[in-house]
Amino acid sequence: MKRIFNQFWLAVLMATLLAGMVRAEDRARDDGSTPLSPPPEASLRLMLDWYVNPSHGPIIIAQQKGYFRDLGLKVTIDTPADPTAPPKLVAAGREDLALGYQPQLHLQVDEGLPIKRVGTLIGTPLNVLMVRADSDIHSFSDLKGKRVGYSVGGVEEVLLAAMLNHSGLDMDDIEPVNVNFALTPALLSRRVDGVTGAFRNFEPAQLAQEGVEGRAFFIEEEGVPIYDELIFLAATDTLDEKRPLIARFMRAVEQATMWIVNHPNESWTLFKAYDRSLDNEVNHKAWEASIARFALRPAALDTARYRDFENFLLDRGVIKQRAPVARLAEDVNAVER
Repeated sequence: MKRIFNQFWLAVLMATLLAGMVRAEDRARDDGSTPLSPPPEASLRLMLDWYVNPSHGPIIIAQQKGYFRDLGLKVTIDTPADPTAPPKLVAAGREDLALGYQPQLHLQVDEGLPIKRVGTLIGTPLNVLMVRADSDIHSFSDLKGKRVGYSVGGVEEVLLAAMLNHSGLDMDDIEPVNVNFALTPALLSRRVDGVTGAFRNFEPAQLAQEGVEGRAFFIEEEGVPIYDELIFLAATDTLDEKRPLIARFMRAVEQATMWIVNHPNESWTLFKAYDRSLDNEVNHKAWEASIARFALRPAALDTARYRDFENFLLDRGVIKQRAPVARLAEDVNAVER
């Protein structure tokens, strides 16, 4: 009887432990945390918007810390020869994900490009209009009669026109100058009086390195709706198939972002170790300026932000028709659940 009694309680104990393990696995699936054993490895290709820089911090840290690997992903990070190419490459199926910009996304969708926002890397505008602090431009209205440099036409001109209108000016009140991507040199040489399209986490540091202080006009304070700067794009025709992998990717980026916020100095050390060319003072300052801009919930979607910017562009005749937010963007984690 004693032996039977012991065997009975041993069986009960083993059943309890087994049930607990099953419940733990279920909870892991439900709350999106890492399962007890990593899923089978799958490959994912990501095309950045430009060469690796501090704006890409969470991606690089997720790679360096092994967060992608822990979620069963083998992520290949590519850089473009042409910064306008990534959305087209992902639409053509040559990349699984690409980095792009929310303002451009609205135009690309309006033109019929089959892409959609599936995550956010930089959750605030970076774009500023930058002037030299030693200039006579102290307010936006002081730009009247001045030369303003820009890199890319289209959206940049629309944003500049909106900011000018906000201060009672229009494009005829300034002299636009195409400086390609040489924004800082154009300002340093005084070829132009100001530049639009400068990034608030980079150009001030580049000017400071040359001994020049900059003055920034933040576009969201000058009549432009707030938008996401850097976003992850996926092709709409293969999204159903790739959504589970993309959802895993976003969880790894989120984990990396939190680690950066918690460990800003250690994360800079790990980031610059990715490539020796990253270790310079401009990038260090840009890293510090970027941390507050990283999206803490990369997959989360601010529907109003996309609706409002769509209306902003439609009102200015930049796009032909209003696209529903569901066509422009989604929260892959919400769809997955």
